[in-house]
Amino acid sequence: MKEIKVGSRESELARWQARWVMEALKQAWPEVTFRLVTLKTKGDKILDVALARIGDKGLFTKELELALLDGVIDMAVHSMKDMPTSLPAGLSIGAVGPRENPADVLISPAGYTLATLPVKARVGTSSLRRKAQLAHIRPDLELVDLRGNVSTRLAKMEREGMAAIVLAAAGIKRLNHGRLLGEPLPYHLCLPAVGQGAIGVEIRAGDGEIARLLAAINHAPSAAAVRAERAFLGALEGGCQIPIGALATVEGDALVLQGMVASLDGRQVIRDIASGGTAHPETAGQELASKLLARGAGAILQEVRNKGGNSHR
Repeated sequence: MKEIKVGSRESELARWQARWVMEALKQAWPEVTFRLVTLKTKGDKILDVALARIGDKGLFTKELELALLDGVIDMAVHSMKDMPTSLPAGLSIGAVGPRENPADVLISPAGYTLATLPVKARVGTSSLRRKAQLAHIRPDLELVDLRGNVSTRLAKMEREGMAAIVLAAAGIKRLNHGRLLGEPLPYHLCLPAVGQGAIGVEIRAGDGEIARLLAAINHAPSAAAVRAERAFLGALEGGCQIPIGALATVEGDALVLQGMVASLDGRQVIRDIASGGTAHPETAGQELASKLLARGAGAILQEVRNKGGNSHR
């Protein structure tokens, strides 16, 4: 078999994820050769502007998808939370790896928790989703835009005197920053981004050879959970940069999905749950979206769009 070219963003976390995929594939197919190809995406190039102001369509995926369609690479490894719900024609998701802890974590050099942060404390995050939920719980906090990879954000927190920052638990663990003292934010306070903690592999639709290789590393429960969450996001017509959170949990063939939509200032947060099965996880996502829309989520989302905010990250 020919050498298989695995595409990835250049960031440290992205390369870790791509190497994980390559090592898992190598274990399953020791006779196959895999080579890493890295590319810089638009989201990697523009680091001095808040994500919500750039626009979200393929911010961290487009360049990899073009390389995939052009045959430069044979598969593209992504964080599932970065993937738009609608993929370009000719592409599909070939596998989802076992999901890491999807929670957000509050990291504070002084050991503060969300409850003990001082009034008006400066907290860094790039995400409108996180900002909205934090503002709902602690409207007194000063929420500061913070971009960059995990190491960059940690350095900025120290340098700029922030009391805390909020990051994805999965990224911290994967880059071995797990030694950091942090408070996992409970889901009843802060729901994660759609697909957070899950690694996805995108392929050319109809590429049976690559699909067969990836079948060996697909984690069915994680894939079902992510499909439910993405269906929820898609039904709300939420892009990658809208204050929407969701988390599906799978036990056996049963799936429970919780989701939320928030206003930018966090004053309005609508949450609900829906249940379904892993055979058709999108059904739960669509049902939950309908529930939230019936309770006024549509008006909140329209207001967000009118103000130019669009980050579930």
